[in-house]
Amino acid sequence: MREPACTDADTGVGVGADTDTDTGADTGADTGADTGADTGADTGLGAGVVRPALRRVLASLRGLVRQAAHRGSPEQRRADEPGRNVAWLVGRAAATWRRHLLAPLRGLVRRVERATPPGRDRAIDALRALAIGGVVLGHWLVTALVLDSGAIRVVSPLRYMPQLAPATWLFQTLAVFFLVGGYAAARSRGAAAGTYRQWLGARLARLFRPVGVVLAVWSVTVAGMLAAGADTVTVARLVKLVLSPMWFLVVFAVLTATTPLVARLHPMWPLVTVAVIDLVRYGVGGSSWGGAVGVLAGWPASHELGESLESMNVLVEWLASHGLSESLGSVNVLAGWLVPYCVGAAWARGALRSRTAGWVLLVGGAVGAVGLVLGAGYPAAMVGVPGAAVSNLDPPTLAAVCFGLAQCGAALLLLGPLRRVLRRPAVWAAVALVNLSAMTIFLWHQSAMILVTALGLLAGEALPGLHTVPDGPEWVLARLGWVPVFGLALVVCWVAFHTRGWAASRKTRLANA
Repeated sequence: MREPACTDADTGVGVGADTDTDTGADTGADTGADTGADTGADTGLGAGVVRPALRRVLASLRGLVRQAAHRGSPEQRRADEPGRNVAWLVGRAAATWRRHLLAPLRGLVRRVERATPPGRDRAIDALRALAIGGVVLGHWLVTALVLDSGAIRVVSPLRYMPQLAPATWLFQTLAVFFLVGGYAAARSRGAAAGTYRQWLGARLARLFRPVGVVLAVWSVTVAGMLAAGADTVTVARLVKLVLSPMWFLVVFAVLTATTPLVARLHPMWPLVTVAVIDLVRYGVGGSSWGGAVGVLAGWPASHELGESLESMNVLVEWLASHGLSESLGSVNVLAGWLVPYCVGAAWARGALRSRTAGWVLLVGGAVGAVGLVLGAGYPAAMVGVPGAAVSNLDPPTLAAVCFGLAQCGAALLLLGPLRRVLRRPAVWAAVALVNLSAMTIFLWHQSAMILVTALGLLAGEALPGLHTVPDGPEWVLARLGWVPVFGLALVVCWVAFHTRGWAASRKTRLANA
């Protein structure tokens, strides 16, 4: 029985399949089709290369721990002179480090490099990894779990320190993920040999497969917490925090399903849709567009335009009085993210090849976002802030979409430098590993933060930056120190759930082969 090529159960973007245009970029020639079929040899980075090598690294780490715990007999350790004992420990630690960690890691790097198809555009994988990393780091920095009167509250430092809002522009990177997703889906569908139903089913299966593990684990966790008498409000807040990233999967799945329809849609159309809906939703004086309306109404040369915009306030007030503003805004959930998705599709069909296009998107998007924040009253934070009247993400506003266009431009301009950096095997291996685990990282990063915070609460003392109120710069500095701990907890989640989920899906594929 031959083994099917691994197509990355985690990312849905084919990190382990043959030469797969689903992951790559245009290098001047089509590097292959995303058919999901076995090519007869494992030429990708999945089942046959990366995961076995990672298992060897983990086994070596366990061996390192065992050697440290069982160095000689108790009699031998007591007989050692202190100086000789320290020297032995240092020498042995260096030897075991080289043998049990560096050597397997170097072997992993070599295997990933050998398995990478020559035509693969590694910069696309790097953009996806940067997008996931930005989202995860942003969530860890702007989300605090605070114990208040026996219940957990989810608090944002931006509520206490609004001056940090510009920092969110560094970590809100979802537009880049939709850019790469639109590019990959458009190329994949264009090269697919099967039917639309087969193509969509394969992509959605890869996208949603890791979700089942998260839901199962948290179902058991919630049942255990409730049985132990945990506060129901706390349980509800934690579940909401864990499930909140999954809205992204639903939107991404809908856009993927519409790929044949939007593959040639100009990004301007969804952009105009977002602008019109924002104008209708925020047209009342004092809201986001209210200042602009007032200015236009006061300009003699724009008197008629100002009157037209003022008349729209009647419609806005009617929508608000009937509770329809939020329903209208929900359209932007799809339209807003459709903009970078369409930019990616345009990139896939040969547009946006010049650096000029990248600069136009970067400068135009940045000017638009800054202008809307400064002149139209949009929030400066590009993430949601609990208690804020307007959120740039729920649903996406015109300011967030303009900011996303700027990110798309920056991503296009970074392609060249990324390709040069990723010629280094070690850097490329790290990017490949992140791509193989992209959805696991995305789905489990909030759980990792909750795990560390829960363990910190058991200490019984206030741990700055972990479960204290985020009300000052010292909290931010302390929080940065906790980020590596969250990362370690995320690795534990990866070891516990990613490998098992992949192993189960791999057995299913073998059984159906």
